[in-house]
Amino acid sequence: MNKVILMGRLTRDPEVRYSQGASQTVVGRFSIAVDRRFKREGEPDADFFNCTCFNKQAEFVERYLHKGTKIVLSGRIQNDNYTNKDGQMVYSVRVMVDEIEFAESKNASGGNGGGYNNDGGYNGGGFGGGANNAPAASGAGDGFMNIPDGIDEELPFN
Repeated sequence: MNKVILMGRLTRDPEVRYSQGASQTVVGRFSIAVDRRFKREGEPDADFFNCTCFNKQAEFVERYLHKGTKIVLSGRIQNDNYTNKDGQMVYSVRVMVDEIEFAESKNASGGNGGGYNNDGGYNGGGFGGGANNAPAASGAGDGFMNIPDGIDEELPFN
């Protein structure tokens, strides 16, 4: 089984690219810093992971994530080895993201919420009592949240 769950903050704004052609694919790339649970003198305080997501998830990442955003993701580890221009083999890994959720409230993160899994389904939105909010949603003060305009087509229910 190849499954990884990480919680950390984006180290930079995500990079999203759109392929050309009949079946357009959206590819999102970002990296996260994950704090180490146990810190030793002289060792780094965090580990850094390169992550990749596709299509609806990549569009979500482009729209709602930015440097410093705290997220939880699940996915799988994939080898990202290559031979550099000097002919030396470079070994690395990449996290292929299956699900992304926000790990802190909208107020704590400066305006983020909700998440999408790889099949375009919605994760979060604050319905489970956790720290997730719908993207760009704000509390109405009556215990319910406002759903932002234009998100209707992305919700699995109407």
